[in-house]
Amino acid sequence: MSTGLQVRDLVVRFGSTLAVDHVDVDLAKGEILALLGPSGSGKSSLLRGIAGLEPLAAGSVAWDGIDVTREPVHRRGFGVMFQDGQLFPHRDVAGNVGYGIEHLPRAERAARIRELLELVGLAGFESRPVTSLSGGQAQRVALARSLAPRPRLLLLDEPLSALDRALRERLVALLRDTLKTTGTTAIYVTHDQDEAFAAADRIAVLDAGVVLRQDTPAALWRDP
Repeated sequence: MSTGLQVRDLVVRFGSTLAVDHVDVDLAKGEILALLGPSGSGKSSLLRGIAGLEPLAAGSVAWDGIDVTREPVHRRGFGVMFQDGQLFPHRDVAGNVGYGIEHLPRAERAARIRELLELVGLAGFESRPVTSLSGGQAQRVALARSLAPRPRLLLLDEPLSALDRALRERLVALLRDTLKTTGTTAIYVTHDQDEAFAAADRIAVLDAGVVLRQDTPAALWRDP
């Protein structure tokens, strides 16, 4: 695969613990890959290794065939969204969404903020304090903020796991629709099988730091 993400022989260690064990991943542009597995399976460590948030013991990460393994996090063009959203409490909704695009002219920045808030179902929320938002609303703001700079790859680490199941089921469809509408290439970490099947084009099943299988949701459903 010449375009998109190429991960080869990636290894992440924490002392003597092998968290990610020689993993290969290919991801085409516009594709959503779910990393599915129980706690301790290595999925978040793999995501953090791809992002550059964890040092690699071995292996490489490339985008469009260009090695970015030694590039710092902020120069990879990758975005990251975490479980708790990590919104800035001193900024309103617009201030959070626009954080990564402050270099744009004011009118262009405001238009991008409006566009994304409408996309995530929060039109008109620009001036709301983030401390007044519900958990689901806060995660939608976090998603809009992650998408604002148009990352070439978005890495989502258990983005809905802090929410109750009914809300997760509603938001996972919105999240997938938003990623597809924006054409965003994404890796989605989850321990929830239903979430993985609803969100992803392809699923990589992990256990003990090893990818046991990568396949489409339909193929995994037919032959688990």
